[in-house]
Amino acid sequence: MSQRPRLAVWKFASCDGCQLSLLDCEDELLTLAGAIEIANFPEASSAVADGPYDLSLVEGSITTPHDAERILEVRAQSKYLVTIGACATSGGIQALRNFADVKDFVAAVYASPEYIDTLDTSTPISGHVAVDYELHGCPINKAQLLEVISAFLAGRKPAVPAHSVCIECKQRGNVCVMVQGKPCLGPVTHAGCGAICPAYRRGCYGCFGPMETPNMAALSREWRALGAQPRDIKRALRTFNTWSEPFRRESEAHAD
Repeated sequence: MSQRPRLAVWKFASCDGCQLSLLDCEDELLTLAGAIEIANFPEASSAVADGPYDLSLVEGSITTPHDAERILEVRAQSKYLVTIGACATSGGIQALRNFADVKDFVAAVYASPEYIDTLDTSTPISGHVAVDYELHGCPINKAQLLEVISAFLAGRKPAVPAHSVCIECKQRGNVCVMVQGKPCLGPVTHAGCGAICPAYRRGCYGCFGPMETPNMAALSREWRALGAQPRDIKRALRTFNTWSEPFRRESEAHAD
């Protein structure tokens, strides 16, 4: 019987992009597979072993009654549970439904809406069970994911930066796009992407969600000084991490 730590990867409402980030690790994944038992990862293998598991990685948000029941089962089988990606950590882009009546969407999309069983909201995993760590991103950074897995299996705290994208811009030598007159979410967004968009003189879209203690009101004032209207600020904040508390609160302050 294997004595290696057992890993499980779970999918809820999501696009699978964060699971693919793990598969994209390629050589590193082979090394990881030699150190642990990948017991449950349907995206990678049809061979699924029953729990319990030492570490569970959960992608996706809770959007159906079945999701709400299944995440309780996942938590019960997992020594540690880590959520990966914007959907699992903040409800994802599908949380845009939370600002409206989901029944209107269902009626507009489906020919027979009476067969659709869904919740009124899309919510993060932490809204339903205890979570040991949240790894942000849409999709996540594969190097950060490997660090988180290694840290939990070694019994230490993950060494994932808590600073904003602005630091990554400095490290990359980017000229600040806001200095160039373009609105950017970089000052309030968690690092992890390598400042891809600002490197091409485009404002950050906030893919990695809010950094620790973001000053949302100050950023909004700077955006207004650059000519952005309240609706522009609201729309910029209502994307991948729309239901994260700092982004949600500030978007509501600029709602029509």
